[in-house]
Amino acid sequence: MSAPRITAEFLRQHCRDHGLYQSPALNDTLYLHYKGFSVIEGLQEYTGLRSLWFQCNGIQKIQNLDKQKELRCLFLQQNLIQELENLEPLSHLKQLNVGNNYIREIKNISCLRELSTLVISHNKLQDLSDVEHLTRCSSLCVLDLSHNLLHDPNILNILEQVPDLRVLYLMGNEVVRKIPNYRRTVILHLKQLTYLDEQPVFPKERACAEAWQVGGVEAERKVRELWQTQDQRKIQESLDAVVSIRDEQRRAREQEEEEHCKNKEALVLMASQGVMVTELNEEIESILPSTHTLRIHDLPDLEETPNEQATSYFVTDWTSQPARESKGAEDSKKSSCRLIEELD
Repeated sequence: MSAPRITAEFLRQHCRDHGLYQSPALNDTLYLHYKGFSVIEGLQEYTGLRSLWFQCNGIQKIQNLDKQKELRCLFLQQNLIQELENLEPLSHLKQLNVGNNYIREIKNISCLRELSTLVISHNKLQDLSDVEHLTRCSSLCVLDLSHNLLHDPNILNILEQVPDLRVLYLMGNEVVRKIPNYRRTVILHLKQLTYLDEQPVFPKERACAEAWQVGGVEAERKVRELWQTQDQRKIQESLDAVVSIRDEQRRAREQEEEEHCKNKEALVLMASQGVMVTELNEEIESILPSTHTLRIHDLPDLEETPNEQATSYFVTDWTSQPARESKGAEDSKKSSCRLIEELD
């Protein structure tokens, strides 16, 4: 049984099934993984592609990508590729993944001037000559060489010549066991490195490695203690800042409550002195917002004066100023307050 082919009809149906454009040049992504293809073909009309997914097929050769000049990401992992070739047209390629193939040498990628990420893990790289081409890839930032057959510690001399290398994966290679003080040594050789294998390289770790290089374990211990002191001071400063914010908010809340109590006491005093309802309304209006609702009978009990023969409860229901002005004086008086007297 022959392997499936990438035909024009297949691509049209694929675009319909995945909600892509029927005009080939308008598509910027094609997902052609897990299809069983053995040959890259039929993409001449898809000139606008920026991402092309071909992983988990049976592709044996990189070819027929001459029209994909806008391609930024090419995913070819888990295929049967043995050689890096025919990549010259992809001048804007930034990410190339050829992991889990059968590649024995890194070559023909120096033409990719914008290539920043190269994943070539789980391949057949072995000697220094197999990776020497990396010295010509000045734009590389992320390099995954994990799980190959690399064994020569001098590979660090090659990686040093990649000026902007920031992320490196070397785990799964024999060379990791052959480099003394592996992590410290790699960090010291690669000045821009921020991530090594599965762990980030923090400034603290780099400072400790540099101290170890100069004065050994004792110098490293002193630098580590200094960093710990600095970290503790930063944590304490952060806690102090949080406490300060909390105290400031508490003072503001207490001041607001104090203002509220003063206003409430003023209203109680005015009511106890027998202020006329209309005058009390005007005073409340000057203190509270026009939409505020106040129930005088909710205030603390008032002490009765000698002349009082009844207990009075004032219920004041406030509406907005425009609403009050639209009513007559008599209606406003009835709606704004009600006096209920209960004879003893």
